[in-house]
Amino acid sequence: MKTISALRQSFLAGLLATSAISLLGNTDHRTDPDHCFLYLEDAPSSVEILMTPPDTTSMRFAYDREQYEWGKTLRDTERGRQAISDANLDWNTDWANDAFGEAFGSPITMKENPELYKLIYNMEEDAGGLATYEAKNHYRRTRPFVYWNEHTSTPKDEAALARNGSYPSGHTSIGWATALVLAEINPARATEILKRGFEFGQSRVIVGAHYQSDVDAGRVVGAGIVSILHTNKDFQKQLAKAKKEFARKHKIKK
Repeated sequence: MKTISALRQSFLAGLLATSAISLLGNTDHRTDPDHCFLYLEDAPSSVEILMTPPDTTSMRFAYDREQYEWGKTLRDTERGRQAISDANLDWNTDWANDAFGEAFGSPITMKENPELYKLIYNMEEDAGGLATYEAKNHYRRTRPFVYWNEHTSTPKDEAALARNGSYPSGHTSIGWATALVLAEINPARATEILKRGFEFGQSRVIVGAHYQSDVDAGRVVGAGIVSILHTNKDFQKQLAKAKKEFARKHKIKK
């Protein structure tokens, strides 16, 4: 019987041999060097890192249901509207600035902080697709809105989401990874940034796109991918540029 590691190696080999990465939505530095620092094989195994998602008869799933119902109570509130905004990952609308600019204390835009903008833009697919693809493909967990046959508060996203595994949450992984990197650049606002990063993940529960356990797992793999990014020379160089840019603009002396 093959181990998970052996199965993973076989799976990766098949992807690379058939150029199927883009077909599965898993771009990497090989296929999109301007949007990824890492290669597919650089990512830690999300299957081996994470627990199996909750069985529908378990107490863990009961908590998922409780949190799902909690999220629905907030959809018609200001917090619910923030959750809808957090669902947007479109760079044409500067999602990172909308989500984190206020907490960071400085605009995350190409115009105002181009090196920072490039850093966050380039790591998004690492934190999203690469961090989560293996567990998503392995478990293919049904989304909560599909399971309960209800609508989310982001209905235009539902068709695409229904075809994509729920566990772990890619949005959460991106948000938490982004928060960790931003807090490293501006440690004076680490509390505000990390709080916003946590809320970004909870927004996925509120809109109904993810279970709480998906979100919790997303934070784990998001942190894991940041640790790997720190070993990548291109990421290190861009991070150094972003730190230098931030220090210059805010007159921070070393």
